[in-house]
This record gives sequence, C-alpha cells and structure tokens, in this order.
Amino acid sequence: MLARLASFAFQGIETVPVEIQVQVAPGLPAFAVVGLPDKAVGESRERVRAAMTSIGLSLPPKRILVNLAPADLQKEGSHFDLPIALALLAAMGIVPIEDIAEHAALGELGLDGRLAPVAGVLPAAIGAASRGLGLICPASQGAEAAWAGDARVLPAESLLHLINHFRGDQIIGPPDPPALPPAPPGLDLLDVKGQETAKRALEVAAAGGHNLILIGPPGAGKSMLAARLPGLLPDLAPAEALEVSMIHSVAGMLRDGRLVTRPPFRDPHHSASQAALTGGGHRARPGEISLAHRGVLFLDELPEFPRQTLEALRQPLETGRTTVARASAHVTYPARFQLVAAMNPCRCGHLGDPARECAKAPRCGEEYQGRLSGPLLDRIDLFVEVQPIAPAELTRVRPGEASAAVAARVAEARTRQRARYGADGPASNAEADGEVLRTTLNAEAEALALAEQAAVRLRLSTRGFARTLRVARTLADLAGSETVKRLHVAEALTWRARGVREVA
Repeated sequence: MLARLASFAFQGIETVPVEIQVQVAPGLPAFAVVGLPDKAVGESRERVRAAMTSIGLSLPPKRILVNLAPADLQKEGSHFDLPIALALLAAMGIVPIEDIAEHAALGELGLDGRLAPVAGVLPAAIGAASRGLGLICPASQGAEAAWAGDARVLPAESLLHLINHFRGDQIIGPPDPPALPPAPPGLDLLDVKGQETAKRALEVAAAGGHNLILIGPPGAGKSMLAARLPGLLPDLAPAEALEVSMIHSVAGMLRDGRLVTRPPFRDPHHSASQAALTGGGHRARPGEISLAHRGVLFLDELPEFPRQTLEALRQPLETGRTTVARASAHVTYPARFQLVAAMNPCRCGHLGDPARECAKAPRCGEEYQGRLSGPLLDRIDLFVEVQPIAPAELTRVRPGEASAAVAARVAEARTRQRARYGADGPASNAEADGEVLRTTLNAEAEALALAEQAAVRLRLSTRGFARTLRVARTLADLAGSETVKRLHVAEALTWRARGVREVA
C-alpha cells in the first residue's frame, strides 16, 4: 500500500514542498529512507520504530520504503519524523489515508512517541495555508502556527494523540489564540549622564535608520549608548513583525509562539566567525545580520573582528539581504539591519591623552584604525566622538531627556517617511536610493550647493554624498520641515566630516 503526506524543506525563510511517500510491500523486512536525506532524517527510522513500540504498535515484517520527493533536493532536519510516521501509519491502515492527505506535518518524535518542537513552524504554516492544507505540529508550537491566519492547525502532544484523533476516539482542538509578547523593560537614556552630542546622534540614527560608529576611549559610555538605541525605535509594522518572526522561527529561536514585535538587537562577540555573522554552516542557518533584520546589529570593539568577516558585511549593508552559496543550492536571507559599532581610537584606547597614551602613539592609532577598510567605513552615516565625563561632573550634570520623549520624536519622523515613500517604498530614509532619493529629497538650492561644495572638499564618494543627503533628509524630518535646508546639510556634513578626519 502507498500513502502520501505533505511536509516542507526550507531554503532561507521560503518553504519548499516535500511529499512523503511510504510504501509497504511484500519482501524481506527492511526500513529504508531515500530522497537525499541527511543524517538526522536517516535516523528518523529508529525514532519512528521506537515511538511506535512505545504505544503498542510494531512494524509489519515487510519491506518499508520511504521516499522524500523531489528526490534531488537535500532533506535536512528532524522535523520529517512526524510526517514519515503518519504516512507509515496510513500505509499500515491504522489511520485513514484520505484524512492525512488534507494536512502537512512536521515535528520531531521522542522515543516515547511525544512530539518535540522543531524549527520553521511559522513559515511551514504559511506555506500549508497557501496550498489549502492544514498543519499538524507539536502542541507547544500551536500558537506559533496560528499566526499564519486561516491555516487549520492541529497541535498534538504525541503520536498516540494523533492516532486517536484520526480514528475519532479523541478530538484535538485548535490552538489557543496567540498572544503578543509584553513590552520588555527597556534601557533608558536617563541613565546616561552628559554625552549630549552622542545622544543627538542616536536620535538621528533611530529616526532615519542610519549606520553609526562610536569612537572613544574605554569606559566613555559607547556600549551603554548603543544598548539604548532599540528603545528609541518604533514597533515593527505587522508585515515586518511577521518577516522577522519567520527568520527567528527558521533559526529555532521563536519562543512560546510569540511574534517578534520589537526591533531585534544582536551583539555578537568579536570572536564570531564569518558564518556566524552572515549566515552559513552545514545547514546554511541565518546569521547574526539576518537575526538583526529590521533591528540593530551592534559590533563592539569593531577593529577586533577578523578583516574578512567585516568585509562580508559590505554587500548586505547595500542590498538588505545575504546569500549563502552552496554547491547544491543558494540560500538567501533578509538582512536589512542598522549597523552600530564602537571602537577605541587605538589598541591601548588612550590616543590623544598625553598622560595615558602609549609610546607608540600616534602610529598605534593609525595601525589600529587601518584594520577597517575604506569601503566599509564609506557605508557608515554618522561618526561620533565619545569622550569620558569627569567624575566630578557625573554628580552635578543635569538629567537628560528620557527615552520616551526621544522615541516620540523618532516616531513622528518615521511617520513622515512612511507618508512620503508609501506602503511599497523604503521603510526609512536610510533605504532611499537612486531615483527615490532624487525625487523625494526636496532640498533648497543653497542646501544642495553646500552639499556639493563640501563633497568636493571632503572628497566624498558618490555613496558618501548620497548618504549625507539621506541624513540631511532625516534631520529635516526631525525638525518637521518639508524641505531640506542649509542647516540640515551642514549638520549632516558635520557627522560625516568627523569620520573623514578620525578614521579615514
């Protein structure tokens, strides 16, 4: 007898339909899985066998052949356990073939027949709904699958639970309505004493989605400032939240079925490999830049990252996506992130301080900053010097603005950008490019003249000139101005000129 059941493989966050075909035929007892299975899929034979034994079933003494179609697509992951087991049960006549044919399934089987969580349930539920199928998944991930909208979700605790459901002895109800996660307590700018220039840069970066680098000696507050940037960003739009949640689902990081509604903040250590940062590995999993999609990627001690790893960021910073190339396939993940970096001016960290700098100054600073390539730095919009606050001033300085007040201005600026670009346009000024930037800049003649003159004197590249205009557009949005004025261009050039002087 031949039974079929749908499941999915994953290429990035896209689902690829896989048909599980199980044939039970006369012959010497055997249990074979074909169709380019990886080791985890091949081992499903023993998990299926043990799960059935635990619920009082035994495999028939016949030849059992499992084919994962299409046969030329690599199948990876333990989520094929459940569809193989269900299709086998249908081929054995234990559950109706016509009933399981209306569903897709994914889940990992324990030796006792219980279903364990797997990665990719949310994109699988969306893929099943688009094909008019229901989805059978572990009960702990029913709420996650329910975010797919009209998908018919069958959340099961165990294999026995499913057998009883399809035989009519027990009914599995729909999952509980998914809940939005509570707003996490954020870090507040009130905790940062002084540093008004850096706080202004954070506001501009948040308002326009611009890349930012903080340069200063150890203990000046660079990491403290960067950690407070996510608290200034608005919530993700529904489409953005679903896209980000799909990435986290494929990575196995979506907890309790809750969507990611706040911009993610990722801060990998400088020892992270290129595959960990941009994506890759044996199964081409999403890297830190994809997990930071629509959020912030914070790289502390930027020059300490391997040169090759940093150079791999150049293309994703421009295109908003990263492609992991393999001999068998190319996997593309979204990677529209906001880069925030921090670095010391030199290895010892005290370049420019005569009392503390090392004997190699200023050559040590040149060598340290030389680890960063010009093309990478050209993709940074705001260069900020962060100087330490004297201890006596820490107790006397007035408290600054709270994050809530700054976030309100950022939200207003983002609203103006959405109105300007429309639903199908760029999400922020940092994404506006080419014709979109030219037609929406709305700059005064003297503002453009200043930008052109400064670009020549500072020797800005074409990319640097365009990024300066985007920052000026953001400054105008923060000021509530429909047009980009000379003062907005002047401030944008101030942030850019610091980078030319300090790091170039």
